[in-house]
Amino acid sequence: MRQLRGQERVITANRQTSWAFADAYVAEDDTLRWARDRARDAGVPSVSPGTGAALRLLAGTADAKAVAEIGTGTGVSGIYLLHGMRPDGVLTTVDLEPERQTFAKQAFRSAGFAGNRARFIPGRALDVLPRLADGGYDLVFCDGDRLESLDYLAESLRLLRPGGLVCFEGVFADGRTVDSAAQPAEVLRLRELLRTVRESTELVSSLLPVGDGLLCAVRRG
Repeated sequence: MRQLRGQERVITANRQTSWAFADAYVAEDDTLRWARDRARDAGVPSVSPGTGAALRLLAGTADAKAVAEIGTGTGVSGIYLLHGMRPDGVLTTVDLEPERQTFAKQAFRSAGFAGNRARFIPGRALDVLPRLADGGYDLVFCDGDRLESLDYLAESLRLLRPGGLVCFEGVFADGRTVDSAAQPAEVLRLRELLRTVRESTELVSSLLPVGDGLLCAVRRG
């Protein structure tokens, strides 16, 4: 038994080292570091480099021309998405705080993206999303209020073309999603989201262990 416990410690340590290596594998430039600093100053979480790289890869794999983002932040995730999208692609990004979007605009310009590559819409996501076109998006990235995650999923299914992707950031909730202790409502909502996506006949899903957990699903044709 002692030997097994020792092996478990080695496995856990190796796993943590591998996750750290995966994040460090992505080289970030001055613009991304600037956007991260603005997020830190504002107390806004931003996606990890590993999560950003996964979003860039998914946008590239989907040959995405139209992407909707819930939660602009200061532009970290948006930069990764834009790098993965087609050169003529447009990112529609929604955030409750216009000040954050101002930082994101600066970051996008600094990253070399033309002004017409991004459409910034201030406001509550569930007020904005119903105004977007049915079936008009290749990818929807959700990084907003966890309590609204199931509503985001419903809107995403309407917004996505067949074969389009929906991604949810932060579904591990710093380990609380799998913690058996009593959890707040937002964690319970994440558990419900995970079950709903896994059991949906409309979606083909995978849970990627990058950052704080990235739940991804493809809408069936």
